[in-house]
Amino acid sequence: MNRPISVVLADDHALVRSMLRKQLDDEQDIRVVAVANDADEAAAAAARLSPDVVVMDIDMPGTSCFEAARTIRRTSPGTQVLFLSAFFNDAYIDQALAVAAAGFLTKSEPPESVTAAIRTAHAGGRHFSAEVKTRIVLEQDGPRLCGAARSRAATLSDRELEVLRYIARGLSQKQIARLIHRSEGTIHKHSKNIMAKLAIHDRVELARFAIREGLAEA
Repeated sequence: MNRPISVVLADDHALVRSMLRKQLDDEQDIRVVAVANDADEAAAAAARLSPDVVVMDIDMPGTSCFEAARTIRRTSPGTQVLFLSAFFNDAYIDQALAVAAAGFLTKSEPPESVTAAIRTAHAGGRHFSAEVKTRIVLEQDGPRLCGAARSRAATLSDRELEVLRYIARGLSQKQIARLIHRSEGTIHKHSKNIMAKLAIHDRVELARFAIREGLAEA
């Protein structure tokens, strides 16, 4: 008998983790080897266990899930990363494609879509929700975000997007610095760059922009 597909689940909502784990535990060919509350825990579990697939929520506190995906790529090259999110805005999709994610599923998908995506990722394929597919172009060298769909948020770096998400949640520069383990000076520099790129020079307007773009919960 073939070895079950090993999976790490990462979501900051205990109910979602529990439901997903129960669902996957019912599958004979899938085995959940660890659960994580945030992206840091997911990356640590991947380094320790080298799972076949990590299923990771996008909007979690702490380190960016996209940064964690890069870490997973370095420490466990054979692990595929699937993103799961309530949001499917262009900035998230663009970042998911940039880290060569094996898929991007919305939380509106039926439960069986998650198991199908895990099997597809393990087999070397990619799985995208229908809403995500409408925003990407599948080319020979891989999927890319439709050029016409790119917004001003696409001009921001991964770290700048992460800082913008925290600004939108009302965190101070000191709080953001502590959360992502950077100096306040670095966060101040990122904030200035964000404002310059977006031509927005007010924290309230930055927060509104982030919410409109789906980068933070309204």
